[in-house]
Order: sequence, then structure tokens, then C-alpha cells
Amino acid sequence: MQTIGVIGAGYWGKNLIRTLSGMDSVRLKYVADRSSAVLAALAKNYPLVFPTDDYQRILDDPEVNAVVVSAPAVHHHEIAKRVLLSGKHAFIEKPMTIEAAHARELVELADERNLKLMVGHLLLYHPCITAVKTIIDRGEIGDICYIYSQRLNFGTVRSDENALYSLAPHDISVTLHLLGSAPVWVSASGRSCHRNGVEDVVYLTMKFPNGTIAHVHVSWLDPNKVRRITVVGSRKMVVFDDVEPVEKVRIHDKSVDFSIERGANGESLTLRNGGIFVPDIQMTEPLKLECAHFIHCIENGVTPLSDGRNGLLVTRVLEAGQRSLKLDGVPVKVG
Repeated sequence: MQTIGVIGAGYWGKNLIRTLSGMDSVRLKYVADRSSAVLAALAKNYPLVFPTDDYQRILDDPEVNAVVVSAPAVHHHEIAKRVLLSGKHAFIEKPMTIEAAHARELVELADERNLKLMVGHLLLYHPCITAVKTIIDRGEIGDICYIYSQRLNFGTVRSDENALYSLAPHDISVTLHLLGSAPVWVSASGRSCHRNGVEDVVYLTMKFPNGTIAHVHVSWLDPNKVRRITVVGSRKMVVFDDVEPVEKVRIHDKSVDFSIERGANGESLTLRNGGIFVPDIQMTEPLKLECAHFIHCIENGVTPLSDGRNGLLVTRVLEAGQRSLKLDGVPVKVG
């Protein structure tokens, strides 16, 4: 059994606490948070968990061998570094860090100390994304022409991070996972509607070495809740719509056929519009799968699917996107 502490019990931290506390392979011993009201509520709902406003207590306890960091993103580097230096495995919520240099430092530190470092790219553990990845890898949709995603809602307007850092890590991590490569450059444009310098809406474009492009649209100022990823292939197209209660993945048998007709007008393009296939996908809560994967990696010495290097790559894309935002959309190489 793994003894774990959680640092940060805010909006998403509460979900992690709920999930970890219900796992047979986990003893959730501590939860740290700055809010006395949050700690009081935790003490009432989880009587076997020690609430504390000083996360150093978690790091000093030799019984704790893994820590989940779900504090605000601006504090991820500082907290995760102290976790690793204390000799404990670390799970960091997305985004891994704000700066790529900080993410790289955490990766090197985890390697030096032979510790597991995992980043909370939740959608990589979603059964529907697993199904879409399988469909792509077996060549069912042909070569990928482009991918576009939309993550929109009328929701919380943050002051400590913009929509790019708050929302786009989900879609960036999925895109990199589906394509199996890193983009060459990114371009981003957006607008700060309510707080100067904090973009509420962002359009991010990624260009990959093989010519594939991916476009990400994120906003917390939209009248519609949209959580959709579309993959357009040379043979078929796949849509993952997480807002749909059922039939979240649909395969559209649509493509453009190219042919050369003898004695006619030469080259021709024909639109092929087939049916729609809905694969049977057994659903399990992605967060449960993600947390179980973290424990499995610790117990079996396995590299996490969303390990530190994966988190570093996503952070590099975010950092390049942020630079492009400040340059009014000028493409920036992913360093």
C-alpha cells in the first residue's frame, strides 16, 4: 500500500482526494491547504486524513512515499522540487510548470533520484482517447491531415494564468499523443477581455514535421460548453465529443478520392460520403484510471504514460505559444 499526501485541496484537488481516498492500494494520510475552511471541511468528510496548513509536515514524514501536487500552477515548480528532494515520488497536476526550464529541472532531479514523476494530463487516460489512438495506429483513418479541438465554456475567469495555460494543456497533450511527435513551431493569438495580460480566449496552431497541422481553440468566455476533438484523415474522420452523454466517439466514413480518367478531363476528385460508426467503448472514470496508473508505476517501476518528459514537451509548447501571443501571432519554434 502506498502512503500519499496531497498538497492543494482546491477545485481539482478535491477530486483527487475523493479518488485517492477510495482506492484500496492507497492510504491517503495528509492533505495540505492554506484555507482553514477547506481543511475543516476535509476533516469532517475524511476523518482518517490529517489536515495541515504546512505541507512540510508531509515531506518530513518517512511513511509518505508519494505526493500529489494540485496547488496553483505558479507554485508547481517550487513544491514539486521540494517533494523530489525529500525523496518522494511526485504527481503534478497540469500544467507541469509555467517555464520549460523549471520542468526540465524537475525531470533531471527525478532521474537523478530514481523517482517517478507524473503529470496530470487526464485525457490521456480517457477510454475514448485510448480508443481514438487505437483507431489511428491501426491505420483505419489513413494519414492524418489535421486535428482541431475546442475547449470552451462560460466559467471561472482566472487571474494567475490565462486560458492557454489553464485549458490548452489538455488538447496539446492529446494532440502530441495521437500524432506521436512534437511540433516544429506554434503560433498563437488571443485577447484579454477582462484582465490586462490575461487572455480569456486563445487560438493556438501547431505545425508538425510531416506537415500535419493542429488547431486549438480555448476560452472561458463562450456561451456554449464544448469539449470536442476532431481528427481528419485521408480515409476517414474521427470526432470525440466529451459533452455527449453517450456515443462520445464517432467515426465518419468520409474522404476525397483522387482518380485519373482516360480520355476524359484528366485528374478528378470525388467526395465519398459513407456512414457513421459508433465504436463500443467501456467507460471508466478517467481520474480513477490516472490515479491507478500512478500507483502502478510506483509499485512496478514503470514509466508513466504522462511522465515528466511528456509534461516538459507540453510546457515547451505552452511557452512557445505564450511567446507567440506576446508577438501578436508570429510563429515561434518549439525549443
